[in-house]
Amino acid sequence: MVENLIVRITGKDLDGTKTVGSSLRGIKGIGQRVGGIITNKFCDENKLAKNTKLGDLTAEQVKYLEDVVLHLEKHGLPTWSLNRQLDYDTGENKHLTMNDLDFQLRNDAGRLAEIKSYKGLRRSWGLTVRGQRTRSTHRRKGGTVGVAKKDAKK
Repeated sequence: MVENLIVRITGKDLDGTKTVGSSLRGIKGIGQRVGGIITNKFCDENKLAKNTKLGDLTAEQVKYLEDVVLHLEKHGLPTWSLNRQLDYDTGENKHLTMNDLDFQLRNDAGRLAEIKSYKGLRRSWGLTVRGQRTRSTHRRKGGTVGVAKKDAKK
């Protein structure tokens, strides 16, 4: 087989020298676990070894793999592996990747700020949301606050 060094899936150039699972991790919204689940499903259906390199796939196999990545819920992957379970707007289970994921996260943050929830306000102010310390860390610009030494004052 001819090995492709770069394979384009969902508008992202992926490394063809890596295995299918590790290459898919280059797509935003697909991590190690979901990449492994996709790889297992794809390799079982196409009767391929799990350590097959992405560049060794044919054009039809790459097209099918892209369809699996874009429509996880339609290919029988478990619901818990999707990143948008019971979506706020539609109530559907779906998995978002790349720009769709960024857009949805921005909308969620905007909605939380609009309803003036604690999480939305803290997020809009640029502060921590989940109860971390802010006394000594999470200082955006500028140095730490403290007592200056005598030598530094002179």
